[in-house]
Amino acid sequence: MPEKRKRNPHHIVEKNTLTMSASATGTARSGYTLLILSISLATFMAALDGTIVNIALPTISEAFNVSTTTVSWVATAYLLVMAGCVLVFGKVSDIIGFKRVFLAGFVIFTLGSLACGLLPELLNSLGILVASRMFQAVGGAMITAIGPAMVTAFIPMDQKGKAMGIVMTLAALGTALGPTIGGVLVQYLSWHWIFFINVPIGICAILLGAKVIPVRESSGSLAGFDRTGALLAFTGLASLLFVVSEGESMGWTSPIILGLAVLTVLLLAGFVWQECRVTDPLLDLSLFKNRNFLAINILLSLVFFSYAGINYLLPFYLKYIRDVDTSTAGLIMTALSVAMMAAGMLSGMLFNRVGPKKLCIAAGVLLVAGYFCIMRLHADTAMLYVVGCLALIGLGLGLMVTPASNLIMNAVAKTRHGMVSSLTSLERFAPLTLGIAVFNMIFLWGVNTIAANHDVTHLSPVELQKPVISAGFDLAFFGSFVLGIVILILALVIRQEIHPDNLGNEDEIGPGMI
Repeated sequence: MPEKRKRNPHHIVEKNTLTMSASATGTARSGYTLLILSISLATFMAALDGTIVNIALPTISEAFNVSTTTVSWVATAYLLVMAGCVLVFGKVSDIIGFKRVFLAGFVIFTLGSLACGLLPELLNSLGILVASRMFQAVGGAMITAIGPAMVTAFIPMDQKGKAMGIVMTLAALGTALGPTIGGVLVQYLSWHWIFFINVPIGICAILLGAKVIPVRESSGSLAGFDRTGALLAFTGLASLLFVVSEGESMGWTSPIILGLAVLTVLLLAGFVWQECRVTDPLLDLSLFKNRNFLAINILLSLVFFSYAGINYLLPFYLKYIRDVDTSTAGLIMTALSVAMMAAGMLSGMLFNRVGPKKLCIAAGVLLVAGYFCIMRLHADTAMLYVVGCLALIGLGLGLMVTPASNLIMNAVAKTRHGMVSSLTSLERFAPLTLGIAVFNMIFLWGVNTIAANHDVTHLSPVELQKPVISAGFDLAFFGSFVLGIVILILALVIRQEIHPDNLGNEDEIGPGMI
């Protein structure tokens, strides 16, 4: 009879160990995927709500029988509160933990969305809608502030690039796709649904976040929180964005705008003074003593600032120069969004293989090329050329945002993750608002100068000659081209610096944490 083969007990132990290890790895990978999904959902929804309302403002104006100036507060109120709160909640998350801020933020955001869609019509009050938008914005600031921080804190180094690529790309896409999604909802349902759509998504995100976000120990208490700095930051940033967004409609020399401009300078100067003297500041300004850190932050801000002019003015070019209808113009603009999404995903995958600096340089080249091409638009330019320009710019944006955000987050200590994460969020949407105002002024100045008609800015664009308007667009887009060159120069001089805290991951997700 054949001799029975004896089992090696060591082989059995080794096999079981490998099985357990594979199971743990699979569980951890599943946890990472769900965590990235939760963060991406949050940043996308908060960014989307910053722009989705704009397309519905005429409909809301008719529903409540108010002027376009009055109804604009539905959009402006959200922006002002977001700008004022984002730095505050970034610091709060460093103290009490990311999970508590994130879940509380999504609860507030979801309840605010429900209130926006339900209460105004029940009470027949636009003021209720504005107040609900402000409440919603508090939640939006909470979830926006800490998205990049959670990626840096909880995702392993070899997966951070891909994770950040997904999160930052969806945040940028939320801003870009807001008008398109809003237009579809308003046209086929009603303006209420631009808010109601957030409710089921918010509930799912809360349940998912409660399950997958690790609990991080608090690093202190709110007893020593810099309340004075928070108040100065909130009022200063909100005042700044109000001046920029309302200056054109109210008049740059009006007493209200001039008074608020002076107040803005005083408040922000007071904020800087306060942060330099407290031991635990809301924003550690000493970080900017590192020239490399400062350069990367300037680069990220300029990327969104330069993009603002294209995103705001190009639809006017399509409508008034090319006589394209609104739906077709929206379809053409999606070329930028699609290219941005594809490049963002590619950037995340290439981050560890190629390195952030090479990606930033490639992105800078694409942006310069895209801005150069788009400033050569004329009345007879082929639509395929316009789509190609938008695709180049979208590729540049998508390749740039992920590595630049990673470079900023990886350069600071773990105790500063929430603070710096909120800073990157502020650098994303504040330059968009500032850029719209600046590029609009350049456009109007260019048209006014070229036409040599001092009354030209009081006329509707459709009443002006197309060559004059086209020249105004070219001048504004030239501004983006100049900024593109500056962005490329910064990309060439920055370098990667990784803080020792980010080389290992004590907070990585394990089998027992999800």
